[in-house]
Amino acid sequence: MHAAVFRDQLNFLRKLSGRKIVNMLRTWVSFHLSKSTGKTLHPGMPLSISIEPTTACNLGCPECPSGLKMFSRETGNLKQDDAHAWLHEIAPYITYINFYFQGEPFIHPGFLDLVKLASSLDIYTSTSTNAHFLHDDLARKTVESGLDRLIISIDGTTQEVYEQYRIHGKLEKVLEGTRNIIRWKKTLKKKTPHVIFQFLVVKPNEHQIDDVRALALDLGVDEVRFKTAQVYDYHSGNPLIPTLDKYSRYRKNDDGTYSVKNKLDHHCWRMWSGTVVTWDGKVVPCCFDKDATHQLGNLREQSLRDVWNSKPYRQFREAIFKNRSEIDICANCSEGTKVWA
Repeated sequence: MHAAVFRDQLNFLRKLSGRKIVNMLRTWVSFHLSKSTGKTLHPGMPLSISIEPTTACNLGCPECPSGLKMFSRETGNLKQDDAHAWLHEIAPYITYINFYFQGEPFIHPGFLDLVKLASSLDIYTSTSTNAHFLHDDLARKTVESGLDRLIISIDGTTQEVYEQYRIHGKLEKVLEGTRNIIRWKKTLKKKTPHVIFQFLVVKPNEHQIDDVRALALDLGVDEVRFKTAQVYDYHSGNPLIPTLDKYSRYRKNDDGTYSVKNKLDHHCWRMWSGTVVTWDGKVVPCCFDKDATHQLGNLREQSLRDVWNSKPYRQFREAIFKNRSEIDICANCSEGTKVWA
């Protein structure tokens, strides 16, 4: 697996241009200058972007707005014309694009066309999927699309455990889709996509951590990542919070209540390095703003450059510096509590 991770890193580096590297340096320097001065200096542009293909999902996961069908914003599919315009604008400086925010990307009928376009523009492409739609033909087209990274959510190694979080899901579909991707990579002699098993650790599945490593090795998956689970109602405890402290986003206090481990320092690299765009063009600060309550602009009306340096964006960055703990979407932030291996 280590060799596969190294190949993935090399693949990312090959897509960097001089202009992108300069932008990375500008962004890194401006972030640290801003931290030391308290002023939101930002001469650069975002390094990464998440674009939402769709809000629709076939599963019913209990801590996900798509699964619960409980969005407070409009739902729909990304329009191809919008995506083409946005991708051509951001191509000179964006190093990484994640075609995912909420929803299952492969439900979007033109999803792989978006991947092909981004790939043709030398942008490293990634997506996250529950793998239920990766039948043989779509798996082949996915490998041919140029997708660089495919994150497959697998939150259990038996159907009984898997379906406790992935409501309405079928583990065999996930395994079948994984096998199809790996087989077509071999058949087409492709190194991509880099396939990651992402295991969201919750109490019902924490006993299968070693099992998913073994399963990934058996299938030929490139990498396994473990992710801490976000729980909305955590203060008094929650049956999803794992007992293994290493894999929990929350700590149990002396009085029996729970709190987020993250100290919420008054700065955030994400506000300098990346941004999120919903299917209908809303620009929001990060992936924790699932209902787009902090809309900072709209790419259907403005360029990303104008939004990125706009007054609302600057004010949001300033609010992070002043008191991040008062910002609702920061309350459940996982920065500092991630576990990759």
